[in-house]
Amino acid sequence: MFGRQHKEWIHYRRNIIASDIASAILLESYQKLLEINRIHTLSLEVFDLQRYKLITQSKKVQMAVRERATESFIFIVCRN
Repeated sequence: MFGRQHKEWIHYRRNIIASDIASAILLESYQKLLEINRIHTLSLEVFDLQRYKLITQSKKVQMAVRERATESFIFIVCRN
């Protein structure tokens, strides 16, 4: 995988295992991005006027935002 280089895998915080510091930082920033997106969907609702539904569960909101956000009569609204 690495040719003839002998890499040492180091266990960093937040259960990140990487061979160098740059890879660990990249993985940590990606984990933070995923966590922020997951937390952000808790404050959203989706109004689906095609099916006459109000979607409030965070997993279903994530799916609706990812898959059907570009369709007409789908509105993403903050819960405030």
